[in-house]
Amino acid sequence: MSHRISLTQYLIEQQRGPAQLPSQLRLLIEVVARACKTIAISVNKGALGDVLGTAGSENVQGEVQKKLDIIANEVLIEANEWGGHLAAMASEEMDDIHVVPNRYPQGEYLLLFDPLDGSSNIDVNVSIGTIFSVLKHSDGHAVSTSSFLQPGTAQVAAGYCVYGPQSTLVLTVGQGVVMFTLDREQGSWVLTQDKLQIPEDTKEFAINMSNMRHWAPPVKRYIDECLAGKEGVRGKDFNMRWVASMVADVHRILTRGGIFMYPWDQREPNKPGKLRLMYEANPMSFLVEQAGGASTNGLQRIMDMQPTQLHERVSVVLGSKNEVERVTAYHREAQ
Repeated sequence: MSHRISLTQYLIEQQRGPAQLPSQLRLLIEVVARACKTIAISVNKGALGDVLGTAGSENVQGEVQKKLDIIANEVLIEANEWGGHLAAMASEEMDDIHVVPNRYPQGEYLLLFDPLDGSSNIDVNVSIGTIFSVLKHSDGHAVSTSSFLQPGTAQVAAGYCVYGPQSTLVLTVGQGVVMFTLDREQGSWVLTQDKLQIPEDTKEFAINMSNMRHWAPPVKRYIDECLAGKEGVRGKDFNMRWVASMVADVHRILTRGGIFMYPWDQREPNKPGKLRLMYEANPMSFLVEQAGGASTNGLQRIMDMQPTQLHERVSVVLGSKNEVERVTAYHREAQ
């Protein structure tokens, strides 16, 4: 790009333009982006910063927490609670919501985040990331857990930062999807791609194949067709990619297309899925749809789902539109 556009300039242009981005939302996004820079530094230090390994504790889902999980969670809370643009926060790593303390002014937005997605990849130096979602607190009542239980369609902004060879921030405020790269020398996020679009068709899928024996028939049917290649009903060869970090797998799909699946399986039949609706599925669905893709739980659009719990889980099928529609059709046929 001949003229380097910073995140701040992009957001101010959104504020002045037809979208009329509220100033408090602009400030909130900038604070989250600054927090992601801090997390990126910790991630990059690795063993030199004594941030690898487990913390000897578990989160609300019973998962062992890594040191970086806790560090990233604290960074995001400390960065956001005093600015006056938030009423409360919710995190995958916290049992309950974090209401902005009375000593700080309380704003009109709610922030949800997965502070460090892909924790299993931390110690092996594979891409991980931060996912966030912004809702409006507009019910006129004191903020509570129920304030967060809004469908994904209510999101006013969503994004993620992937900490890989480059640190990349991907964002939507409902006006398409944009990508920023961290310029470490300048310390700023610089716009490197505008109007991201996911191709409607793909030859690439992302799923944990080791769980194949536990899948429901519609998922097995789809993957079997992909594996059959040119000789099968699809008439083309597919590639499989699996990073085991949702933020990295979705980033690849936003960059070049593909389909990502984390479906229900019979090991825990009473759980609708593994991923969290509020912290992972909704923000990623917002981004994917804004880039021309689709996202369902196998039967319905994820962003139409009404949450009933803060840490609710969901099956996820997202990415290239035609492939997502095929998988969804297979699930509906099996009902």
